[in-house]
Amino acid sequence: MKKALIIISIFALILGFVSVTFADTYTGVNAFNSKAIMTIIILIMVAVLFLTDALPLPITAMLAPITLSFPGIDILTSADAFKEFGNKWVVLFMAAFIIGEAVFKTGFADKVGRATVKAANASQLKLTILIMITIGFMSAFLSNTGTIAVFIPIVIGICASANIKPGKILMPMAFAASLGGTMTLVGTPPNAIVNSALESAGLEPFGFFEFAKIGAILFIAGVLYHALIGYRLLPDTDPITKSFENKRLEYRTEKMWISVAILVFVILMTATKMIPLVTAFMLGACLAVSTGCITMKEAFDSISWTTIFLFAGMIPLGTAMNTTGAAKLIADIVVSHVGSPIALLAATFIITAIVTNFMSNTATTVLMTPIGIALANGFGVNPEPIVIGIAMAASACFLTPIATPPNTIVLEYGGYKFIDYLKAGWILQVIVAILSITLIPIIWPF
Repeated sequence: MKKALIIISIFALILGFVSVTFADTYTGVNAFNSKAIMTIIILIMVAVLFLTDALPLPITAMLAPITLSFPGIDILTSADAFKEFGNKWVVLFMAAFIIGEAVFKTGFADKVGRATVKAANASQLKLTILIMITIGFMSAFLSNTGTIAVFIPIVIGICASANIKPGKILMPMAFAASLGGTMTLVGTPPNAIVNSALESAGLEPFGFFEFAKIGAILFIAGVLYHALIGYRLLPDTDPITKSFENKRLEYRTEKMWISVAILVFVILMTATKMIPLVTAFMLGACLAVSTGCITMKEAFDSISWTTIFLFAGMIPLGTAMNTTGAAKLIADIVVSHVGSPIALLAATFIITAIVTNFMSNTATTVLMTPIGIALANGFGVNPEPIVIGIAMAASACFLTPIATPPNTIVLEYGGYKFIDYLKAGWILQVIVAILSITLIPIIWPF
């Protein structure tokens, strides 16, 4: 099946190339329009491969700049197609992964986790709320995947001793990690992607904590939802039995407060703008290694290369959509069927939320953001509310176990089935959509 999808995508690309070339040569179609159509065909090809997972995500991402710069297509030069590996947001995320790994390796995350479950005093509801708050705050600054990985053995251990079903705790924990990431620039890749897209469009990017204006509201709503309603919809499942060894002996606890100081320093420098954003994060990464919080190998291993390749590989497609007019072409079609900016925000939010439940939120954001900016321009309105809506929709995804890495990680440990995510997550998905579509235009007016 996967091979068939790959063949179909390649065939569609070749057919598109031949048809556009024919039209350009024999019918006098403007070359600018033909490149726009070709870019849309490439976009569709990439979207199909992402949605079906026919190829590894980084490979699909790399096919975008390869195709865009391929001889005969020449939508971008080879230099332009691959220059995004030096993009400042790519560098920023590499540094953020390293700083976060230092916090994990020195045991601080483990210390916070154990203090949290101790404070809950074996109460299921109290444990759920405290863990969601802790996970959300940590995920705003650290890898949400790493945060979840640290908490799972701690939570399962406390559940066993308190006779609490882990299935009642682990899914809210995963949802909190996703919602917490919406609050800062480095909390989740979609936030950095929209910033990069705004800069590419010649617009002012968002500040480090500006995302929290809506992200914090969505996070609080998520906690309240599980405290009041959500816990009733979670299954009484027992996880697959696993043995968790006490890893605290492996932590470099003597370096713990150095790693925390580095993280705080970077956040303060970023918030006060005393040091440029990327400079502050890269300095923090260098300090994490040079002070012995983590080794050089651990620093390299901490980087999510899938995220980096998705980021660097897909940004050129967004660039091509802008420069060829492909984004405007799509926007003109959509604008003719959408009556108002609010309807436009609702449409882009809902589409993003649906798609991101079945494919990488990073890839979804890269595909949707240039279209969103073009749509805003087509309406003659501020693109900020549209791209913020896309970023929030890409991260606030609760309907499937493949929507986010945290959702996937807790699947086995919580003993969940695919349908459990839909049952427990659909109301929260609707709440997040209503809050976002209502409040975003108030915070960032059209």
